[in-house]
This record gives sequence, C-alpha cells and structure tokens, in this order.
Amino acid sequence: MVKPFEGVLPVYKPAGFTSHDVVAKMRRILKMKRIGHTGTLDPQVTGVLPLCLGRATRVVEYMQELPKEYLATLRLGLSTDTEDMTGEVIERSETAVEVTQEQVQQVLEQFLGTISQVPPMYSAVKVDGKRLYELAREGKTVERKSREVTIYELELTGIENQGDTTDISFRALCSKGTYIRTLCVDIGRKLGYPSTMLQLERTISAGISADHCLRFEEVEQRMIDGTLAEVLIPVDEAISSIPAHTVGADQAKGALQGQKLSARLLEPPAEQPGLLRLYDQDGTFLGIFERDELKATVRAVKVFLPE
Repeated sequence: MVKPFEGVLPVYKPAGFTSHDVVAKMRRILKMKRIGHTGTLDPQVTGVLPLCLGRATRVVEYMQELPKEYLATLRLGLSTDTEDMTGEVIERSETAVEVTQEQVQQVLEQFLGTISQVPPMYSAVKVDGKRLYELAREGKTVERKSREVTIYELELTGIENQGDTTDISFRALCSKGTYIRTLCVDIGRKLGYPSTMLQLERTISAGISADHCLRFEEVEQRMIDGTLAEVLIPVDEAISSIPAHTVGADQAKGALQGQKLSARLLEPPAEQPGLLRLYDQDGTFLGIFERDELKATVRAVKVFLPE
C-alpha cells in the first residue's frame, strides 16, 4: 500500500478558482481526500495558498495565526457594492481624482497598528447562521460587528493616474482576518474619494512566500515524476514559529501516552507558559504541547505518533 502524502504543499492559486476549487483539484491530482487549506482567497485573488496534506491538517489553525502579506491596488474615484471590481458601481467621484504621493503616504500611516474593520457584506462571515454573501445576494444588508485587526506594515508601491480615476498600489503585512477590500475602501474614504479594490495578490501566508509555491501544472508534473514529496514542508517545520524543546526517551514515551511532563525536564526548560513543539533526542517530532500557566507542567495538545 502506498503511503499517503503528509506535509504542507505550497500552491499558487490562479484567478478564477475558489480555495475549495483548489482543494478539490488537488484531491484529484494527488488521489487523496485528507487535504485542507490555510485561509480562504476570493476567486479573483491570486497567490499563496498552503495546503495541508494528511496529518498536517491538524496544524491548520496554528499556521493561520501567522501574519499575511498582500500586494494590492485600489482605484480611487468609484466604489462598488462588493468593494472590488466584481461588483456593481454604486458611486462615482463628481470630479477627477487629484492626490499627491505625500497625501497618500500620510493616509497610509494612519492605518498602521491595530484598527477596526467592519466586514464587507460580500464575505464569508456568519450572522445568525447565514453567511453575509448569501444575504447580500438576496439584496439584504445587515448590521455587522466591527473587529480589530493589525496592520504591521503598509508600503506605498505606486500611483498611476487613469484619467478621472487614480490607481494606488501598496504592500500590506497584516494579521489574520484583515479584509484588504475594506482597507482599500477606508483608505479612499480618508483621501476623500469613493474607492474599490482593483487587484490583489497574497504574497506570504503561514511564512510561505509566493516564489516557493507550485502552479497546478508543476504539481501534476511532480506527481508524474514521483518527486512531489521532495517539495512538501514537514508538519513541524510548517509551525516553526512555535518554540521547540527536546525530552529524553522516558519522557518522550510518557508524552506520547498523554502523561503530563515536568517543564524542567525539557531541554531547554519550558519556563514560559504557552505552546511548544516537542521532540525526542533523535529529533523525531512528537507533537504540539502546552506549558501550564500556573503549574510547571507540560501537557499534550496534539500528539503525532511516529510512523
């Protein structure tokens, strides 16, 4: 019996596919069912979509916690009901857009740090058990709670006049849950014009950059060549932002059986509360563990039994 793939497959999503479409396509190519993605991308958005294969699906939630980077372009001078160019135009500027690089730079700086966003109606957020985009398609608008997100970096990369409208391009490094569409609209509002997102590419997700991703045809070719396993990111490497610790043979055996360990027996000792990756002395990944906040003990969160 052929051993199923395990690890993270870095895929570059093309335009025209939903994240679910990509998973379905990879299931057919890889001939396996247990595949999960690490963050939804709208169909028209391109970029990094890490796929977790086999037991790697158990670490999706930890990979999603890492910051994401985007290259975006917004169009000043018009707005749409979807906050991107797939929607209907609902407002146009009465005058030609006139902004300077200095004005744009000053506005971008105002969005650095923790900000509040109201999720767009065309989003997957659920209200009373129904997704907002389903309500939007029915012509309904409901009140949405604002949420806090963090913008770590916001860099202006270009301004291009298009006649009555102006396109502004920027790079954003942000926390999970950030709506770049909404950021585009809010930036335009600060500049005094209606605006909408023109283009978006996710360039980093879960610590994986676009230049390390495979296109569909590359995945297919590696399946033919039998070299796909070579490009898979090991499960523990995919969550390398979580600190690593080692235990002796006896403690490793107990850990795999669900026993609590003394935080002092780890190397280095687990002095701070929180998640950690645990390895035996041979470097075998044992799983994700957690150091208790009050007691100097470590307990299993997700065990990965050696195969």
